[in-house]
Amino acid sequence: MSKRKRTRVHRISLKEQIRLKPGMFILYLLIRLSVVLVLVAQAFNHDWVNVGYCILTLFLLTIPSFIENNWHIDIPDTLEVIVILFIYAAEILGEIRSYYIHVPAWDTALHTITGFLAAAVGFSLVDIVNRNENTKLFLSPLYVAIAAFAFSMTVGVLWEFFEFSCDCFLGMDTQKDTVIHTINSVYLDPTMSNRPVSIRDISSTAVNGIDLGIDGYLDIGLYDTMKDLFVNFIGALVFSIIGFFYLKNSSHGRFAKRFIPTLMAEKQKEAEKQG
Repeated sequence: MSKRKRTRVHRISLKEQIRLKPGMFILYLLIRLSVVLVLVAQAFNHDWVNVGYCILTLFLLTIPSFIENNWHIDIPDTLEVIVILFIYAAEILGEIRSYYIHVPAWDTALHTITGFLAAAVGFSLVDIVNRNENTKLFLSPLYVAIAAFAFSMTVGVLWEFFEFSCDCFLGMDTQKDTVIHTINSVYLDPTMSNRPVSIRDISSTAVNGIDLGIDGYLDIGLYDTMKDLFVNFIGALVFSIIGFFYLKNSSHGRFAKRFIPTLMAEKQKEAEKQG
């Protein structure tokens, strides 16, 4: 096929997608336009780190359509909308607009959603293999649910590894600090007998003799990491339970289908049966 013909086929396919999903096209257009405007503003401010975040956001926004067009996987509209908004909320609002600092529950909400969506992706990966007629494999609903949960938690742990690496090697602060008022440490035990010594009602933190003006002790990332993993656990558990009952009911359930990617060939078969 010539280059001109390939381009024409692509344009027809794009027009067809716009016709079938006009709402999705408008959402993509508005989000990308917003990111471009933010990118221009950050370039005028000579904030090249934020310019990098904008470029990364534009790249991430292409991933859902790339997966659908090249891997022949159908991403449900609900899942695709959440992914698009999630990318915008994490990169543009969270990083550039500093929502991670100004909105206390912003990071927690995003990590909870990550756990839920990662479990949905893990569930679909196992379920696609489970449904494949060419594989002699049948996994019980409980096994698929456990695999989805494990996949989501693995993604969460790997992300915390990534954040820790950024903080250690790039001098960033992705694992945000937490102010606490009680610490327990065996290093404070003068007898060196491995007994934790408690310090309570901490009212200030000093570094190199300089008071940081903080009403408490500055924990550097541990509480934030464990909180992120815990809410990831909640999100993963919720979807795994939903996925379990979805399979138990022979894949009948409108809510679960909104989050589970499927092969386009399977979707066409279902449409033919219903037609």
